[in-house]
Order: sequence, then C-alpha cells, then structure tokens
Amino acid sequence: MPKLKSHSGAKKRFFATGTGKIKRKKPFARHILTGKSPSRMRHLKKTALLNKTDTKMIKTLLPYI
Repeated sequence: MPKLKSHSGAKKRFFATGTGKIKRKKPFARHILTGKSPSRMRHLKKTALLNKTDTKMIKTLLPYI
C-alpha cells in the first residue's frame, strides 16, 4: 500500500491536539486592523477547535495527523 499524500493547504492551516482534536486559527486578523478593537484582536489571536462536522473532512486531507 503506498503512502497517502497530505493536502498542502490543510497542513498549513490545521494541527492536532494531544487528544486528536483539530485546531485552527481564527480569521480576520491580518489586515485593516485599525477598525478592530484591542479586545477583539486579543480574541482573534487565540486558536479555536474545529467544528465536529468539519473534522472528518480535514482528517481525510491530513491522513497522518
């Protein structure tokens, strides 16, 4: 059985926790930052868990995560 290829875009955006859950970075934190409050930016810095409905799809893109 040959090795499976990981999806390059997904590799850069998602990573697994120790328990096997998938984490992601929050959007809207890159540019046009002057209109965003400091508290909003603090919340955007943190990572978030991926929704359970999306986890199955991401695990197919990243077979060895």
